Amino acid sequence: MKSGLDCPRPCAKFKTMPKLPRSLPVLPLALRLALRLALLCAFSSAAALHAAPGDDTVQRAREALTKKDAAALAAARMAVNQAGHPLAQWVEYWELGNRLATAQQPELDAFYARWPGTYVEDRLRNDWLLELGKRQDWANFRTEYPRFRMNDDRVVTCYALLTRHLDGQDVRSAALAAWLAQRDADEGCSLMARTLFEAGRFTEDDVWLELRTSVENNRLRAARDAAALLGKAAEARVAEALNEPQRYLARRNPGHGAHGHDLVLLAVMRLAAADPDRAAEQLQSPTAHRLPAALEATAWAHVARQAALKQLPGAAEHARHAFRLWDRAHPPGTQPGWSEELLAWHVRAALREPAREPRRWALIDRAIAAMPQAEQARPAWVFWKARALQGQARPGAEGDAARAAAQIALAGIAQPLDFYGLLAAEELGQPFRLPSAAVAPSPAEREAVRRQPGLARALQLIALGLRSEGVREWNFTLRGMPDRELLAAAQWACESAVWDRCINTSERSRAEIDIAQRYPLAFREQILATAKGTGLDAAVLFGLIRQESRFITDARSGVGASGLMQLMPATARWTAKKVGMDFRPGMVNDPQVNLQLGAAYLKRVLDDFGGSLAMATAAYNAGPGRPRRWREGGVVMEPAAWAESIPFNETRDYVQKVLANSVAYAALLGTSSPTLKERLGAAIGPRASDASTPDRDLP
Repeated sequence: MKSGLDCPRPCAKFKTMPKLPRSLPVLPLALRLALRLALLCAFSSAAALHAAPGDDTVQRAREALTKKDAAALAAARMAVNQAGHPLAQWVEYWELGNRLATAQQPELDAFYARWPGTYVEDRLRNDWLLELGKRQDWANFRTEYPRFRMNDDRVVTCYALLTRHLDGQDVRSAALAAWLAQRDADEGCSLMARTLFEAGRFTEDDVWLELRTSVENNRLRAARDAAALLGKAAEARVAEALNEPQRYLARRNPGHGAHGHDLVLLAVMRLAAADPDRAAEQLQSPTAHRLPAALEATAWAHVARQAALKQLPGAAEHARHAFRLWDRAHPPGTQPGWSEELLAWHVRAALREPAREPRRWALIDRAIAAMPQAEQARPAWVFWKARALQGQARPGAEGDAARAAAQIALAGIAQPLDFYGLLAAEELGQPFRLPSAAVAPSPAEREAVRRQPGLARALQLIALGLRSEGVREWNFTLRGMPDRELLAAAQWACESAVWDRCINTSERSRAEIDIAQRYPLAFREQILATAKGTGLDAAVLFGLIRQESRFITDARSGVGASGLMQLMPATARWTAKKVGMDFRPGMVNDPQVNLQLGAAYLKRVLDDFGGSLAMATAAYNAGPGRPRRWREGGVVMEPAAWAESIPFNETRDYVQKVLANSVAYAALLGTSSPTLKERLGAAIGPRASDASTPDRDLP
């Protein structure tokens, strides 16, 4: 296999070549041999790592952990330690972690002493800190916490802030930020908030802020947890406002006490999440409960967000109304403290307005200006802010300053490996060029990285099928590595055909970039042959696989998608039937079968959407029914704006990355490369009346 990287050497240990499925169409002998050799090379390094005596004991230990089989874990721990297995620390971690609820500090100290500086030492310390917080053993917590290197657990952070409060420190600001940022109610942050509230460090206003934040992010358990701090009567009123918002708003006098208006706002937010139009009607009703201007502006801002998420036509006008109300109640230049996500949906609402709407650019400009500076610096908002400057610039010399500012902004983000960076470069008329290649790691640099035990353990874990554990060990070991070490580590992963670590590790380097690592041409011959056979652009196929599975043949998503092209079982069966393949479920992870079925499905989706790559990739990720809805509404949109307005964060990111990937892969393959704008295709709007009928059978 010729791939941007050499085939690993251990191929010779295999006595026979891997076989291709019999259900594949007849291919020329040379091509079949090439495909089989490619498969051999892809798996040989991982197979070579999978060779240590006692590996089966490690795998049994992991199964015992799943079953919480304490006896089996204890036996496995003894066996791997006696054998001196390189993964003994993991088995010890599983065994001790399984009985952590009854463990005592000396056992933890002994574990730390045996495995100092390792991933499992720090991860067990994380687990133990959670247990200590649950026990409210603050003495041992205070000792353990400063040694926690990753420090990436928000619940542990809340416990740590609580201990600082108990020690007499003022932690109000940091504690409030941690409470507001929690994903949902958890024991650590709830205990911290309750303690600080009872001590008078958190106020009722703080609780109402947490309530609004939780309701905005649909964290209803956290909202109910916060409401409990206000007492039984207030808790009951909050529950009514959240559970039956329309009924609550229909009451003659829903407000109660100093925070009556906050209850109305919560009810409006909940109603808007279910039915934005109904919430707008409620706010406009002559019998509506009048809110203070700032809260009414916030209520309309939330209605606008929910309407934009559902791609309703009034979303942008709701956002404009929210800003007008805000401006009436505040001095000029005062920005609302609305969340970044809410303001992002105001931008997307404006993007879905007709191009002839003169106020769309002004709303985009205003919503981005209200974001925190760090958020404004994201390439997406720099790009659309620059477009807003261009769109509002006066004709002739009067608009030259605005157009120049837009050019400067675009130049600041223009780069070839990012969706908006590519769009910015194309707006400026810059030709596409891949970054200059980094100098390959020297033998000494490669050898130094291979002496890192954490990386070796990670590759061995992955070879044993313990991918999650291996990825975590690998990432922990990468912390603080400079670019040259990162490139050497990435190269090791590439040569081991652990493509996700190859790509992700290489992406961490900043000053030096190795394109062959970041965009590997793994399975090159198969992908080129499949693209040719299906009439697809090979660069698109590479770009999609890079995003779907990172070229991991046995990748499996949380919803059950499998293989290189992450096929759902029903999609695989449907496509196999369409192409006449004798398909059995166990074949879905076979690289060639997965490629053939995934490409055939992508081609059908692409044809169904008239060749629109933006809509086809959205359909591949989210199913064809959703982009069919997202194109409706009577508005014809430029594809970049359509992609940005996709309501699902995952699908929006997916579409943008697949398209950007395809540009890089086209350059690596040496094919004539359309620009990103050309790949995005024609404007997107409702399906033309004379277009072919949608294929409703597409899964």
